[in-house]
Amino acid sequence: MYTDPSFIIAPFCCGLLFFVVLFAFVIILRYLQYRETLALAEKGLLKMEGNHLEGRGDGKGALRWGVVITALGLALTAGLWPLGIGSSYPLGLGPWMIGAFIPLFFGLGLILIHMLTRDDNKPGPGNGNGGSASA
Repeated sequence: MYTDPSFIIAPFCCGLLFFVVLFAFVIILRYLQYRETLALAEKGLLKMEGNHLEGRGDGKGALRWGVVITALGLALTAGLWPLGIGSSYPLGLGPWMIGAFIPLFFGLGLILIHMLTRDDNKPGPGNGNGGSASA
């Protein structure tokens, strides 16, 4: 049996380094967006996104991300479940399934947030409350 400690430590360090670099990149992007918004606010300008002002949005961002993350969680569940075939865990659901269940339930939570916080009383097309199709 191979007992060199670097055999185990090297992949762990590489995986950890990957996530550190990934999260550092996300943090730097968010900071740059913050600085841009702050500079525009100091000049009295509004940030534009596409052809409309950037604001609170239509609330569908949580739904979009929820669907994507839930689909990822379902794919991971389907891929990891066969690892439990023949194991002593009930239904073959061992500790490795946490890597699939976290994104699955996080995505379901985002979909639930969208469903609970959406505002059905907004004027708009198809609501029957005076909204126009061009708005």
